[in-house]
Amino acid sequence: MTLLDEVLADLEAESAQLDGWVALLDADGWRTVTTPEGWTIAHQIGHLHWTDLASLMAISDRPAFEESLKIAAANPSGYVDEGAEEMSQVPPAELLAQWREGRAALQAALRGVPAGEKIGWYGPPMSPVSMVTARLMETWAHSHDVAEALGIEVPRTSRAKHVAHIGVRARGFAHLVRGEEIPDGDVRVELTGPEGDLWTWGAEDAPDRVTGSGYDFALLVSRRRHLDDVDVTAEGANATHWLSIAQAFAGLPGNAPKRLAER
Repeated sequence: MTLLDEVLADLEAESAQLDGWVALLDADGWRTVTTPEGWTIAHQIGHLHWTDLASLMAISDRPAFEESLKIAAANPSGYVDEGAEEMSQVPPAELLAQWREGRAALQAALRGVPAGEKIGWYGPPMSPVSMVTARLMETWAHSHDVAEALGIEVPRTSRAKHVAHIGVRARGFAHLVRGEEIPDGDVRVELTGPEGDLWTWGAEDAPDRVTGSGYDFALLVSRRRHLDDVDVTAEGANATHWLSIAQAFAGLPGNAPKRLAER
C-alpha cells in the first residue's frame, strides 16, 4: 500500500464516520446549528462537498479552476462561505448523495494524478498526498462541529496525526496570515497519540519545544479548542506565541474558539 493509499483510506474512514452521524437525521436535524456563526449541519456537509468539487476541478479542469482563483481573490473572506450557503440549500437526501459521489470521484481523480505532479490550490500547489491530508483535516475538524452539536462523543483515533502534521507544517503560514515575520529557529514537537505512540517533528536540539497530547494539539490547530482547554505545553518564546496563533488550514484564521467554560 502506498502512502497515498493509506491517507485515502483514513480520509474515507473519517468521512464514513461523519456520514453515519448525519445519514439518519431528518430535515430538522440537518438544520441543527453547529457554530456561533450559524452554520448548520447542512452547511458543514455542503462545505465539505463544495471543497471536494473544487479539489476535483483543480485536478481535472484547470481552466475552470483558474477562473475560480480569480473569483476567490476578489472575495477572499466570503467565497468559501457563499459556497457552503449555496450547498446548504440542497435537500438533505440530495446533498448527502452528492457528497458521497463527490468523495468517490475525488478519490479516483487523485489516484490518477501523474507521479511528481502538483495540484493547483487557493494556497500553494499540493501533491496528491498533501491534498488528501488537507481534505482529511477539514473532514476531521467539521466532524467535531457536527458531533458536538448532536451530543456525540468523537472517537479518539490516530487519524488526528494528519491534522497535527498539517498544523506543524503550517507554522510559518500562521505567522504570515497575521502579518508577522516567521521567527528564526526550529520548534521541536513531541506529542503522544491516542494509542500511546510518539509523534515528532523538528530537530531534537531545537531551542523551543511543544509537548503534550497529539489529539489535543489537533483540536488546537484546527481551532476547535482554546489553548487553555488542551493538554499542550510550550517551552520558549517562539513556541509559546505559535500555540496562541496555530492553525492547520489556509486562509484567514476566523474567530478564536471560546474557552469551554464560556460556551
